[in-house]
Amino acid sequence: METTGWLLLIALAQVLHGIGTWKLYVKAGRKAWEAFVPVYNGIVLMQIINRPKYWVLLLFIPVINLFLFPIIWIETLRTFGKKSTLDMLLGVFTLGLYIAYVNYTQDVNYHEKRDLKAPNKTMDTLGSLSFAIVVATLVHTYFIQPFTIPTSSLEKSLLVGDFLFVSKFHYGARTPMTPIAAPMVHDTLPVIKIKSYTETPQLPYFRFPALQKIERNDIVVFNWPADTLFHMYKAADKRYDKPIDKKTNYVKRCTAIPGDKIEIKDGIVFINGKESILPERAKPQYSYKVAWDGKTQVNLDYIKQELHITDAFGQIANDTLLFSALPQESVERIKNIPGITKVERIIHKENDPTIFPGTKNWNVDNLGPIYIPEAGKTVALSKETLPFYKKIIGEYEGKDLKVTGDEIRINGQVVTSYTFEQDYYWMMGDNRHNSLDSRYWGFVPADHIVGKPIFIWMSIDGINDGLKNWSIRWDRLFTTVSGTGQPQSYFKYFLFVLAGYFAFDYFRNKKKKKNEAA
Repeated sequence: METTGWLLLIALAQVLHGIGTWKLYVKAGRKAWEAFVPVYNGIVLMQIINRPKYWVLLLFIPVINLFLFPIIWIETLRTFGKKSTLDMLLGVFTLGLYIAYVNYTQDVNYHEKRDLKAPNKTMDTLGSLSFAIVVATLVHTYFIQPFTIPTSSLEKSLLVGDFLFVSKFHYGARTPMTPIAAPMVHDTLPVIKIKSYTETPQLPYFRFPALQKIERNDIVVFNWPADTLFHMYKAADKRYDKPIDKKTNYVKRCTAIPGDKIEIKDGIVFINGKESILPERAKPQYSYKVAWDGKTQVNLDYIKQELHITDAFGQIANDTLLFSALPQESVERIKNIPGITKVERIIHKENDPTIFPGTKNWNVDNLGPIYIPEAGKTVALSKETLPFYKKIIGEYEGKDLKVTGDEIRINGQVVTSYTFEQDYYWMMGDNRHNSLDSRYWGFVPADHIVGKPIFIWMSIDGINDGLKNWSIRWDRLFTTVSGTGQPQSYFKYFLFVLAGYFAFDYFRNKKKKKNEAA
């Protein structure tokens, strides 16, 4: 739905609110017209039901308002003496229309000084739970979201089993485009494994001002643009076209930003003609063949444990091992193992048709140059260039694209160029031979950006191997994701602050009890 349509819908809702409540406003000593004025009617209503005025702002926040509306309906009914369980159920299950029924058919009294406590323990519990959900959803949606690293695409920079806090406000919090959805879950409800949202209605894309722009080599959480799966780890029975904000969350490193040209030569990334230099704490991994003399005993279990190998490896010949992912540090250590005669990095040379855009003789280690689209910039369109931008034009920016022979039509007009409406990014994993990233599905649109990982609060080794095999990586607890130098744990400082708080709280309570006794 277009923005104009939503504004008209909001205006209609305000009119219906006025029609359904104006008599109650009068009963409360207010003017009838006050029930019809957008926003102001909400402020007046909060005064009538004796609730905070800031609730009005929460009513305009998608998802949050889904929980707040029922609370306001119940509070309105209670304010005018309709406080039975049946009244409250009717208020909720009629989506507030029961209030209009009361407005026109019931001779109710306004209880200005009513008891704000819930009429019974059940309603008190539900009220407290609802408020807690509202607060948690607000934080989760607009400020900080927890995230778990599920795959090894960023090993050894981020490890499988790392639990992150992802900032929504660094790159600008994105308002939900799917307003009717279960809180604090993504696309699927746990246990019952069904969709957690309704596809309609859809709100227009909006992002709050950002604290900073995405920079090269930032680690970024985003919605996977190519997601058409109900569950990313199960075979699909059909194609599932999800709303943007319900596509699977991915985390990768932003290798190139809008306006850049990226090229990969023998696995080395070049941006605008210069080799891309990763930050010190980044640990890119590549595949290697390792040969030994065939005489010296090689202990594979020891190698796996000592080098913390997480990806597949094993013997492929009598004298050859294959490692699918090794950082440079591990490569140097392997060279010093007795019996090892050669360590050879694998560089792909053969054509891979799955590599974006699917029309070039490219592979994961050799591709480009590719221009990263920037909002407002124009590119020439031809049969040769169109594969790079076809998905942008037709899917991400919603144009009617048709190609007949050499003729390209956008929205019915023959074109030879195209101007981009939003920025795009190129995302890659540090585990270069075991990462599903932009090399396969192309650009990440700006409206797919979720947030910036800022903090590792927990890290569990063996998280996919059963509870009995779990072990906490204490050196990763309370470490920052970004920054210079090697990661440093701040867990001991957290424990110190926590102990200080408990000590302060103990002596404060002790002093309070002493003063009360006196």
